[in-house]
Amino acid sequence: MHFSRQKFGVLNFVAKLALALVCVLLCLASLAAKCTASRTVQDQLGRTVTVPDHPHRIICLMPSVTDAVFALGAADDVVAVSDYSKYPAAAASKPSVGSLLDPSLETIVSLHPDLAIGSSDFNRLKGVDQIEKFGIPVFMVRSGGIEGIYQSLLAIGDALNRQDAAQVLVSKLRERVHAVQVRVSDKPKVRVFMLVWPEPVTTIGKHAFITEVIAAAGGESITDDDSDDWPVISFESLVTLAPEHLLLVHDGRVFFNDLAKRPGWNILPAIKNRSVYYTDDRLYSPSPIAIDALEDLAKEFHPETDAPPHNDNH
Repeated sequence: MHFSRQKFGVLNFVAKLALALVCVLLCLASLAAKCTASRTVQDQLGRTVTVPDHPHRIICLMPSVTDAVFALGAADDVVAVSDYSKYPAAAASKPSVGSLLDPSLETIVSLHPDLAIGSSDFNRLKGVDQIEKFGIPVFMVRSGGIEGIYQSLLAIGDALNRQDAAQVLVSKLRERVHAVQVRVSDKPKVRVFMLVWPEPVTTIGKHAFITEVIAAAGGESITDDDSDDWPVISFESLVTLAPEHLLLVHDGRVFFNDLAKRPGWNILPAIKNRSVYYTDDRLYSPSPIAIDALEDLAKEFHPETDAPPHNDNH
């Protein structure tokens, strides 16, 4: 009898243990289901993409995308970025998957991302297709002026399920751009020639993102009537344009003193008068960091304008 009661107690304990284990497994299954839950969104190329409800292993395939994702508060969810991702500074601590045009597929797959975000500016659709063959969703954005920054932020916010954060960020950026435009509205436009590269002479055209930023900052590109985004012009055409002011990228690969030494360049009014304005490589990024560059450029063009500092990261 004693043996039977002991045996019954053991069996009762085992039954309770088994029941508890089943409960734990059910809970884990429920959590797993929540983690793998997905939804369908449309990216800016019109592609239908199935993304996780809350992506937590994101790869940014463009520097501008990196800046946008960080600005939306998802820095901790980023597992890798592309080469040249220097904004914000914290992005430098993330591993790189390689170049913009040809990222390492092996590296991407090894990181087990649940979402990759790219841009049609550089990321080729052929590469996107290769990534997606491994079951990794790729959400694509496209640039298109200052308004394009806002729209890509809203699109990425949708992909990350951070719609509220995207709305707040876009609202702040709009306010900052508008504030600059108001401050410079009664100032004479500073007409500049932005030199991207001296040989062949490469500049910016009507539809270039930088052209719009220059205008918003109180300037005017003297090549804003060129239909090409990045027009290449002859030196003779540059002489005809006779730029009174140059716009150069500070710490870039084009230096004023080097230009002044180039044969024939000393006949340009901007060279003769040593009239040059400087910006930096933030101007090349269609992302929140470009608004910082816009504000600084407005101070370059119109130092007399009193711009109050902003207290957010972007």
